[in-house]
Amino acid sequence: MEVRIIGLTDLPLIKENDNISKLILDSLKKSSIDIDDGDVFVIAETIISKAEGTKIDLKSIKPSSKAYKIAKKTGKDPKLVESIINESNEILKVGPDFIISETKHGFVCANAGIDESNVEIGQATPIPIDPDKSAEIIRKELSEATNKQVVVIISDTQGRPFREGAVGVTIGISGMDPLWNRKGEIDLYGRTLQTTNIAVADELAASASIVMGQANEAIPVVLIKGLSYTKKLSSISKTAKSLIRPKKYDVFR
Repeated sequence: MEVRIIGLTDLPLIKENDNISKLILDSLKKSSIDIDDGDVFVIAETIISKAEGTKIDLKSIKPSSKAYKIAKKTGKDPKLVESIINESNEILKVGPDFIISETKHGFVCANAGIDESNVEIGQATPIPIDPDKSAEIIRKELSEATNKQVVVIISDTQGRPFREGAVGVTIGISGMDPLWNRKGEIDLYGRTLQTTNIAVADELAASASIVMGQANEAIPVVLIKGLSYTKKLSSISKTAKSLIRPKKYDVFR
């Protein structure tokens, strides 16, 4: 199997109310890239938040006493800390230069997923209000325009327990089950797999992140072609919430 990971390099800086689907289609046309059934579009959550107008103006934030207390422990700007509190269900851990929280979506990550990179000075982008819905809207528009069944993933960059560094993960998806349960299949030696559940959506987000980069690469959308399993896992009902481990089984809290 050959897989191609293609960064769309000529997208403009995204503004509020921009139509992401149209910009993607324009970019594909300029690059003479054809779309096939099963192709996957991985889109950085930052441009979704920008297009949906959910950027945070840090200058307008008034920190609470709780924010000042946490800011003192972490060394972070109290206005950013207050924004993290506002975007969280629960603050889980606080330490030097980090705040781990559960977001309103149920994701456990640093800083409630708020990002100050690739946005104007004094502003920040939170995780989109409903990343699964955002992915669904874009998937429908792309599928209707191309007459192809595609997958759309909204990705974010997050760290992992017990591992240094951050990787791309899926926070929104439409068109595919984000998990591939391979229980019952046979391995190379004839053994039956018992508990193998693969987070394929996160694998795709991480693969796309290599091309997207984290600095000034200006590649917020990546197209992945050649996957053999997207049709097998085709689903318009599955969401990224399938990837969230139930709290009672989350041993890292």
